[in-house]
Amino acid sequence: MLHIHQHEAVTCVEGMVQKAGRDASIYVFITDGMIIDTGPQIIAGDLIPFLQEASFDSVVLTHSHEDHVGNAAWIEAHRQIPIYIHETGVDACAKQASYPKYRQLTWGVRAPFTALPIRATFQSRTLDWKVLYTPGHAHDHIALIHDATGRLFSGDLFLGIKTKVILQEESIPLQIESIRLVLSHDFGAMYCAHAGYIADGRAVLQQKLDYLENLSGEVCHLHSLGLAENEIQARLFTGNQLIVEISEGEFDSLHIVRSVLAGRIRESKS
Repeated sequence: MLHIHQHEAVTCVEGMVQKAGRDASIYVFITDGMIIDTGPQIIAGDLIPFLQEASFDSVVLTHSHEDHVGNAAWIEAHRQIPIYIHETGVDACAKQASYPKYRQLTWGVRAPFTALPIRATFQSRTLDWKVLYTPGHAHDHIALIHDATGRLFSGDLFLGIKTKVILQEESIPLQIESIRLVLSHDFGAMYCAHAGYIADGRAVLQQKLDYLENLSGEVCHLHSLGLAENEIQARLFTGNQLIVEISEGEFDSLHIVRSVLAGRIRESKS
């Protein structure tokens, strides 16, 4: 089932899926004839009738994770509309996706499709967008900003203020750098792929940055006292996370600790 929300000149298409035993939102956004992300394949039954009627002539993907590109192959086949992604994600999109069974059950299995590399700016029907390379959550992650309207499409850069678990390949130091980059630009409203429309996006994203910076400082401090990675994890992250068990450790708070410490080592060598 889809829920359609309208904010400013943006149509927010909210799909619902079961994730870690609870309902989770995933958004597809349409503005000025441009779709941002295509949602997971598992909502295709609800989303495709909407896409058949919607007016759009370009697709921009914030990154190649399956919950964001799951219906891109259908758009390519049935709407013949160009699809854009960061250049580092082009090859992955053309291949059959390989990800764990629990993610296939949650998001569906996305088919290969052809994507074009996006440039530093992108022209929708009437607007010019800045394309910011924002890795950390994914190697090919981007965000879109339009200066005049102050709109930010943040993909998975935000998600929530307090990060408790991350994927094994994620990087907290890179996420911090990416958030700093976005905050160096002017914007107001933020459109997050999972949290939806956030009116005061700048303030909320700043809170996220403050949290990650403080968390990184705590990790490094505890490490300097001689605590091992698992001891730091136990000190900073309490309670069992269902997603850790379901994902067999692909998501874990331990990855946060390791990511911060790996970043510290890289800094010391540079």
